[in-house]
Amino acid sequence: MEYNVKSMKAEEFINDAEILDTVKYAEENKNNIELIDKILEKARLRKGLSHREASVLLACDNEEKINEIYDLAEQIKKDFYGNRIVLFAPLYLSNYCVNGCLYCPYHLKNKHIPRKKLTQEEVAKEVIALQDMGHKRLAIEAGEDPVNNPIEYILDCIKTIYSIKHKNGAIRRVNVNIAATTVENYRKLKDAGIGTYILFQETYNKKNYEILHPTGPKHNYDYHTEAMDRAMEGGIDDVGIGVLFGLDNYKYEFAGLLMHAEHLEAVHGVGPHTISVPRVKPADDIDPNEFDNSLSDEMFCKIAACIRIAVPYTGMIISTRETPEVRAKIIRLGVSQISGGSRTSVGGYAEEERPHDTEQFDVSDNRTLDEVVNWLMREDYIPSFCTACYREGRTGDRFMSLCKSGQIQNCCHPNALMTLKEFLIDYASEDTKRIGEAMIEKEIKNIPKEKVQQIVRERLVKIENGDRDFRF
Repeated sequence: MEYNVKSMKAEEFINDAEILDTVKYAEENKNNIELIDKILEKARLRKGLSHREASVLLACDNEEKINEIYDLAEQIKKDFYGNRIVLFAPLYLSNYCVNGCLYCPYHLKNKHIPRKKLTQEEVAKEVIALQDMGHKRLAIEAGEDPVNNPIEYILDCIKTIYSIKHKNGAIRRVNVNIAATTVENYRKLKDAGIGTYILFQETYNKKNYEILHPTGPKHNYDYHTEAMDRAMEGGIDDVGIGVLFGLDNYKYEFAGLLMHAEHLEAVHGVGPHTISVPRVKPADDIDPNEFDNSLSDEMFCKIAACIRIAVPYTGMIISTRETPEVRAKIIRLGVSQISGGSRTSVGGYAEEERPHDTEQFDVSDNRTLDEVVNWLMREDYIPSFCTACYREGRTGDRFMSLCKSGQIQNCCHPNALMTLKEFLIDYASEDTKRIGEAMIEKEIKNIPKEKVQQIVRERLVKIENGDRDFRF
């Protein structure tokens, strides 16, 4: 099969021969300073890079050029996302699963992990606990099980989540991370008002993919890899992709990830809304050392920087799989969304103590949401709980056009400050509140339009007086 970015067949738009040739080309040119300088010159135009060009930057081992890559990634992030970091939390609904994934403790053969599925009453309790922390955006997660977790169950959970308004709390955006499904089911998710549909590829290497997924519907590489095309056909124009770094060679995965982004752009006119960069982590019966493709922290950060340069308009997500130290390093290189106060067990938020028996993976950053918000502000980032673009219809190509033109700054920056103000009043500790009030006062002056600055100041007063949910 030949490589064809516009093909609707997985093995043609994620073409093994093209990836191998790309990795070979990158290795051959990793010290070609003239070529690297040309690629960096192109990258400075903020129009993105091809998978082959970005792979050369990833392979480069010249320290001076690596520093240029890092500096450029940081600048591009500031240009398009400012100093805002969007916060969210995962919500695990059920760990029933019929698949045999070798890297996930929810696999069917794991007989000693307790199986649990939240009732709608339990979903409501989880949502109240999350709202009491200050969260406004969730990513719901569930194993693949047509009997225990049918699409109707997922839709009921979404309806329940949106219906809960506890004190001043509200979940304003529900992103969905469930198994590949049909166009009809994607339409149902769209009609339910979801934000982004997220599906990790895990690995783009088909041969290894089939080994890692020996049983269950997820074994079907083509059906899984073509899921985003079906999601977009079903009307979902914000999709999130990602690989689980550590399952296969990182150079192969990096090229495949960017080829997937190029395919979505070529076919649907808009690339992925987000790219996630998780790494294999310990879990109930999972030892990351069993996989021989582990990734150093240094290379992990380099991957994030190269992704930011290659797809400058795409959001990048890092979870609490990573330690606070790694998250601090990688945020400046391109990450725009992080989770905070996360629990990866089914029903974990309603419990006072973090339960471990149903966790999908070990959480490496155990700070509370307030502590994460406090830390971000001390690092000069604005913690944002904004969900306005999704609710104002700024999704898909409409979001991308605003982002590319820089006009998004007149929406996202003020929205971040107003949602931060809500958090400070309703949920923050005194120290976080003190730091946050000073940050808001400083950052209002960075809103480009004076008229917008004035409107924000008026709305901040209204928030002080009890009003909520202002947005541009």
